[in-house]
Amino acid sequence: MAKKTEGSKEHDHHEGHFVVPFPILRNVALALLALTALTVFTARLHLGWVAAPIAFIIASIKAMLVMAFFMGLKFDSLLNRIIFSTAFIFLAVFYFFCALDVFSRIKEISTL
Repeated sequence: MAKKTEGSKEHDHHEGHFVVPFPILRNVALALLALTALTVFTARLHLGWVAAPIAFIIASIKAMLVMAFFMGLKFDSLLNRIIFSTAFIFLAVFYFFCALDVFSRIKEISTL
């Protein structure tokens, strides 16, 4: 057994890769298919202004499932989860200001 020195390349904190069991992946895939069907169903209902928020909520749930299970963030380190969460917080702020801009415009009536 080699003696570790301060400049050694060996890492004591390295964790192995977690393999997600197949039944969990299957259930997540089925949930994604069900949410996709729900998206198509709600798109055909013509819900007016409520359609976009509902579509965003469903898409957010699907994105969280993909990131948590297929990308393995659920089983990854806390630092990676914080980095991804921070990115989504900034994305939400970006969407908020874009929506604020769109909804605060004054509707012009054509004079023609």
